[in-house]
Amino acid sequence: MTGTIIENLSGRKIAVLVSFLFLCQIACFLIGGLVAPVPANAQIILGTVCKDTTTMKNDTTKWFYNRGKGKCEVIDLRDLHQDLSETDIVFAFQMPTPRNGETLDYSRWQQNLIGVLQTDIRYNSMMVVKPRSVITIDARLAYRNKGDPEDAWKLYTQSVEKRNLDCDVNLQTEEYLYNCSAIPLFELGSLHHDYYLLNIRLPVDTPDMNANIGHIEDMWLTVINQNGGFTKVWLSLKTVFFPCIVCILIWFWRRIHLLQRKPVLLEKMLLSLGIALCFLNMPLEYLSLIFDLPFMLLLGDIRQGVFYAMLFSFWLVFAGEHMLIQDTSALSSLNQYWRHLSAVAMGCISLFIFDMCERGVQLRNPFYSIWVTDMGTNMALTFIILAGICTGIYFLFLCYMIWQVFKNISTKRQSLPTMCSVRRLHYEGTIYRFKFLMLATLLCAAMTVIGFILGQVAEGQWKWDENLELEYTSAFFTGVYGMWNVYIFALLVLYAPSHKRWPVNENTSDTQNLREEMEFSPLPSERSTSEISSLTSFIRKATID
Repeated sequence: MTGTIIENLSGRKIAVLVSFLFLCQIACFLIGGLVAPVPANAQIILGTVCKDTTTMKNDTTKWFYNRGKGKCEVIDLRDLHQDLSETDIVFAFQMPTPRNGETLDYSRWQQNLIGVLQTDIRYNSMMVVKPRSVITIDARLAYRNKGDPEDAWKLYTQSVEKRNLDCDVNLQTEEYLYNCSAIPLFELGSLHHDYYLLNIRLPVDTPDMNANIGHIEDMWLTVINQNGGFTKVWLSLKTVFFPCIVCILIWFWRRIHLLQRKPVLLEKMLLSLGIALCFLNMPLEYLSLIFDLPFMLLLGDIRQGVFYAMLFSFWLVFAGEHMLIQDTSALSSLNQYWRHLSAVAMGCISLFIFDMCERGVQLRNPFYSIWVTDMGTNMALTFIILAGICTGIYFLFLCYMIWQVFKNISTKRQSLPTMCSVRRLHYEGTIYRFKFLMLATLLCAAMTVIGFILGQVAEGQWKWDENLELEYTSAFFTGVYGMWNVYIFALLVLYAPSHKRWPVNENTSDTQNLREEMEFSPLPSERSTSEISSLTSFIRKATID
C-alpha cells in the first residue's frame, strides 16, 4: 500500500514544505498590512440645493449641478421667505468631490459605489415630523467621462422610490435638528465612468405624498467605494494564486490516475475543493477595467458562496473519514454525510436567495433595496443573523468531530506497542503529522467563520443604520484569503497518492527490516481500495495486531 505523501515524505522535506507555506502565509498578512490601503473609502457630500426654473419639471435631459459650465442657481432653504414650491427644489450631488482644489475622478479599479442618504430636518412646531413616516424620492443618476463637455451628462438610471424615515428629536425647540435614520439609496456594481451626478426631487403628486417629513434643509450623501489600491493588491494575489492552484490541481489528479484504482471520496472532495478555489481565484475583475459589468458584485458573491459551501462540506467529510465508523460499506459515497451536507446546502441556498433578492434586482434598478421596508429589513436581518448562528454552530460541530477523531486515534494508539518496530514508527509519525494538519484545519475554520460573520456585518451596517465600532484591516482580508490558498495547496500536496515503495534489499543487514516490512504490508485480500491512506485503514479496522 503506497499511502499518501504526508505519510511517506521524510521529516526534513515536510519541515521545508511547512516552512515555505508558513512564510507564504506571513507574506499575505504583511502585504495586506504594509502594502495595501484600507479596503473601502467613504466620502460625505453635502447636496447643493438648486432652483428649477424650467416649465417642464420632468425633463430627463435637464441636469442640475454646482460645478462646471451651466451650473445651477443655488438657493438656501433656511430662508423661509423665498417664493418656492416643492417642484422648484432639486438636490444635486456631484461625485466625486474635489480635494485640495484638485478635481478628482473615479477609477475603474474602485469597482463599485454605494450611496446612503441622510437628511437635516429642523424642528418646527407647525410641522411636526412623525416618528415613522414615508419619504418619496425621485432619483436620477447621470454620468460623463473625461473629455466630455462639462454639461454633457447622460442618463444612467432613474427611479421613484419610497423609503421609511425614522426621526426623533432630543429637545423640541426651533434650534434643534431631528435625529433621522440613514436611507440606503443606490448600489452600483461597477464604476465604469469617471464622473457621476445624482439629482433628487421630493415630489408631491398626491396630497399625502411627502406630507409628514417636515422641512428638509439639507441632504447628505455618503458614498462608499472599494479602494483602488486595495483592488490592485487583491488582484495581484489572485493573479499569483490562480496558476499555482491550477498547476497543483493538475498534478494531484494526474497522480491519482496513475494508481490502479478509482478515486476515493476524500480525493474527489479535494478535487472539487480545488476547482472551487480556482473559480474563486480567477481574476475576472480585470474584465471590469475594459467593460461595464454591473453584475460583478453578484458574481463575486456567487463565487464566494460556492467556495464556502465546498470548503465547509470538505471539512465535514475530512473529519468524518478519519472517525471510527464500523460500517465502511458506504464510505465511498456522500450517503454517509447527507444530513451534514444538507444543512450546509440549505444555508448556502438561503444566502443565495437573499443575495438574488438584493443584488439580483439591482442589476435592473440600482435604487432598489430590500432594506427599505420593515418586512424586507426583518427578513434581511433574519438571514444575516441565522447565517452567523449557523456558521457558529457549524464550527462547534466541526470541533466536536475533530475531538472525536483525536479520541479515536488515542484509542487506537494503545495497540501500537504490540506492533513491529517499522509499523509502529510509521504510524506514530503519521499520527503526529495528521494531528498537526487537523489543528491547522481547525485554525483555518475559525478564521473562515470569523471572516464570514464580520463580512456580513460589514456589508450590512450601512444599510441597517447601526453605529458599530468595528475596524477592518486589509491584513485580515489578504491574510484569510492567502490562508485558504496555502491550506488547500498543502492538502493537495500532502494528500496526493505517494508512489514511493518500501525498498527491498537482499543485504544481510536488511533481513530483519525486510521481515518486518512484510509483516507490516497487508495481504492483497486485506487491502481496501476505498481508503486514501494507511491512517484511515488503521483507524477504521478492528485492532487485531
